Amino acid sequence: MFIGRKEELAKLSAMHKSGKFEFAVVYGRRRVGKTTLIREFCRGKRAFYFVARETSSDANLRMLSEEMAAQGFVRHGTYFESWDAFLATAGELASTERFVVAIDEYPYLASAERSISSALQMYIDGVFRSGHLFLILCGSSMSFMENQILGHKSPLYGRRTAQFHVKPFGFFTAREFMPTFTQEEQAALYGATGGVPEYLAQIDGSASLKENITELFLKATGPLYEEPSNLLKQELREPALYNAIIAAVAGGSTRLNEIATKVGMESNKTAKYLASLISLGIIGKETPIGEKVGRKTIYVVADGMFRFWYRFVFPNMSAIVSGAGGVVYDKKVAEGMPQFLGGVFEGICVEYLLAMQTRGKLPIFAGAIGRWWGNNPAFKRQDEIDILAIDGGAALIGECKWRAGEVDADVLAALVERGEIFAKARNFYYIFARKGFTKKMAAAQKERGDVTLLSLADMTREYDGAARPI
Repeated sequence: MFIGRKEELAKLSAMHKSGKFEFAVVYGRRRVGKTTLIREFCRGKRAFYFVARETSSDANLRMLSEEMAAQGFVRHGTYFESWDAFLATAGELASTERFVVAIDEYPYLASAERSISSALQMYIDGVFRSGHLFLILCGSSMSFMENQILGHKSPLYGRRTAQFHVKPFGFFTAREFMPTFTQEEQAALYGATGGVPEYLAQIDGSASLKENITELFLKATGPLYEEPSNLLKQELREPALYNAIIAAVAGGSTRLNEIATKVGMESNKTAKYLASLISLGIIGKETPIGEKVGRKTIYVVADGMFRFWYRFVFPNMSAIVSGAGGVVYDKKVAEGMPQFLGGVFEGICVEYLLAMQTRGKLPIFAGAIGRWWGNNPAFKRQDEIDILAIDGGAALIGECKWRAGEVDADVLAALVERGEIFAKARNFYYIFARKGFTKKMAAAQKERGDVTLLSLADMTREYDGAARPI
């Protein structure tokens, strides 16, 4: 079953229908569903799909020749003598009708055959332009795809007609992988997997939340037990050092000098390593919304699965290896999950607001939505606001509460107080709750008229009830 990626498929289909030469670059972290997207797009079309391997150029060319024959585009027994011969054949096949050539894991091929990008440039500028070829290059190496294909120094720079940075699913799409679970359980599984399709696909709908997390993460044989370590080894040259940096951030060292001190490295060198992790989407860099990057800027673990793993798996690996994964779940995961899901819930709320903005259902235009923290001059204290968006003389100010009980009116009073920091002509207050709200809160909402109250159930109901953007 193919889930999600409607916007990407619609764009690819529109490009296919154009009939002219098209060149799409598809990239994103491993396991995110790039291959599934391309295969779904190619289904039923005149398309040649090839996955490059981490081997020599000649070996890749031989395998490509065999697969092109197996897919019926050349005679059996045909072997291309060079990459030029393959590209010339692709041009011939696309000379009179639409023909798709999709090369997955392109960085492996480009590393083995240094001249391939230059050869592609020559054919794009010549033969391909006058034909009907639809070229797709796909890769998981983020730095390679961004620098060696999309970067201005690349021979292919400026020649792509579209690019697709494929990212993990948001909560509302990820729910489709988990139809047998409650919404709260879906939020927990979404938080643990980070919305990565391959991880979501391994969830067992007939098992409990505890059984799924234990089987995936808390057993030495679990498919996600060593996943972050494996990803770091695949992407980076010094995985142990990067591991130490991520662990420092996950442990609460959020500023550059704190992280550098924790790992015993100079700040300028640490910054370079952090930049690599940011390019991979593992680490994120946050600044209070509306402010410039500066001393308030912090680093956070942005990847949801990494965030879960470094909180619950990494500190308990000895117990997990000894077979005590069930105990780790009861003593660590179950007890720590409410706090962990607080951050996950904030992300779900922002996702909901962005979806509602797309549908024209927000009271302001939120050019940017994010967190804010800093000094409250009226009360001379440090304050935080979970969600803030400013639009000229108006602001949307939100609070996210992942608590077991109903949220009372005191939360609204505190939010309005913090909102006075941004004394706009009109403030709109949004309060999000895991369960719901007390009668006092409902009365306060009715009295003020500028308050929106939304439970997790309310958000999912409204999101699913409206047409999704294509």
